[in-house]
Amino acid sequence: MIPTIEELFDLSHTQHADIFEGVQYPWEVLPLIAQYLEYMAHESKVHIETDITHAAYIGQQISIGRGTIIEPGVVIHGPAIIGKYCHLRTGTYIRGHVIIGDHCTIGNSTELKNCLMFNDTTVPHFNYIGDSILGHNVHLGAGAVLANLKSGGSEVTVTTLEQTYHTKLHKFGSIIGDNSEIGSNAVLNPGTIIGKRCSIYPLASFRGILPSDSIVKVRQQQEIVLRRGVNIE
Repeated sequence: MIPTIEELFDLSHTQHADIFEGVQYPWEVLPLIAQYLEYMAHESKVHIETDITHAAYIGQQISIGRGTIIEPGVVIHGPAIIGKYCHLRTGTYIRGHVIIGDHCTIGNSTELKNCLMFNDTTVPHFNYIGDSILGHNVHLGAGAVLANLKSGGSEVTVTTLEQTYHTKLHKFGSIIGDNSEIGSNAVLNPGTIIGKRCSIYPLASFRGILPSDSIVKVRQQQEIVLRRGVNIE
């Protein structure tokens, strides 16, 4: 069973809930992001309300809310909307068609393209977020990656016990529900859907549908031995 929009997200935690109107499956939002941003630009709802350092690159059709900090070395290609009181640290790379909510943190060497982030979400270190949706208060550990392209570039499908859903998308990363945590250096493979309040342990590789309130653990057996020739008195 594919989780509904309401089962994944509290839409009161985004200023862009309209984008979900009439959507049945969560991945159907991904191709709508570009259309939504074009509409916002056409309606002259794109504006910058904060100071921008000359050492940052800001492209066209960019909206940045008040109180947001843009550090030197940030690159933002439009169209994009960035909310209020966010913190974009040095090394943030936004490739366009990105919507970021309020009070979000984007960090060093983190790349985003064609994605939507709800309020209070944090992707602070060495993350890749492509063709994905991150719900409210989602956190990605250092090095966590949301892969969006299958080997060979074939269509990304979503499979349940009942059936396989054809998304008609060749690029589809992950849908992550509210208050979920993705551990350091974990990889979510294309077409992954994570429910609310889930935890993915560091170094995990996961693909599929994870029900809300679930944990993906990685069990590794470690062995500690002494070097040869070392004596213990």
